[in-house]
Amino acid sequence: MRRIALIALPYLWLLALFFVPFLIVLKISLSDTALAIPPYAPTLDLSEGWAGIRDWWSGLDFENYVFLTTDSLYWKAYLSSLKIAVISTAITLLVGYPIAYGMSRARDEWRPTLLMLVILPFWTSFLIRVYAWKAILAQEGFLNQVLIGLGVISEPLTILNTNTAVYIGIVYTYLPFMVLPLYAALEKLDDSLLEAAEDLGCTRMKAFWLITIPLSMQGIVAGSFLVFIPVMGEFVIPTLLGGSDTLMIGKVLWEEFFSNRDWPVASAVAIVLLAILIFPIVLFLKNEEKQWESDT
Repeated sequence: MRRIALIALPYLWLLALFFVPFLIVLKISLSDTALAIPPYAPTLDLSEGWAGIRDWWSGLDFENYVFLTTDSLYWKAYLSSLKIAVISTAITLLVGYPIAYGMSRARDEWRPTLLMLVILPFWTSFLIRVYAWKAILAQEGFLNQVLIGLGVISEPLTILNTNTAVYIGIVYTYLPFMVLPLYAALEKLDDSLLEAAEDLGCTRMKAFWLITIPLSMQGIVAGSFLVFIPVMGEFVIPTLLGGSDTLMIGKVLWEEFFSNRDWPVASAVAIVLLAILIFPIVLFLKNEEKQWESDT
């Protein structure tokens, strides 16, 4: 019984905090917009018995999903979010890998301090950090003042309210999610393998590509998924740092729920987004399973 209780606990957690909310959102996505509270119909009335259940079931349809295919706004938002997520993940990997590699090669007494510096931004509110970038990237902001003072530019750059500002905000925000898995993978790397490769005639760069990169692939995959999945649904950074041309599905989802108050369409958008994200999640789990089997 203790073993069953131990196994059942995480499943009950997933049931309460994922599966039940998912079913609620799925039901709303099959409903129709109504000028009422709740702002959708039909609603289930158990007081009418089986007749009420039949009426409720017959009122559900897939019109909202059909509507998503007819309006170009939504599929353009999905494609734009996918592009931004892929580019942001690639940039975060290029920035995060040297940081993680340097941390793994630092002295043992310095590693806790470096690790704390990576985690340090989490001590500050996410919104405050994003708002700080508004002040940094504005035309009268700190970045333009420094560049003008150094003589690099003669006129202020327009960075805020562009996709460039969105990329900067995403890379800064999600960089720790890339660095920490990479550091965990690189920190376990056996240095004797690199020494053996160099003894066999490999240059340091060639040994890095043939040994370090493959052995850190688990961290690369984990960090990439930890960045890509939340960035796909990001709406705070595009709203605060992006302009009118910045189109992301998370931003569209927010506007449908809270501005247009169209809960059924917004729920359909959320279900499709979840279906898109299931694919990389499954790949991530498969990679973890293969890694676990190879380690054992």
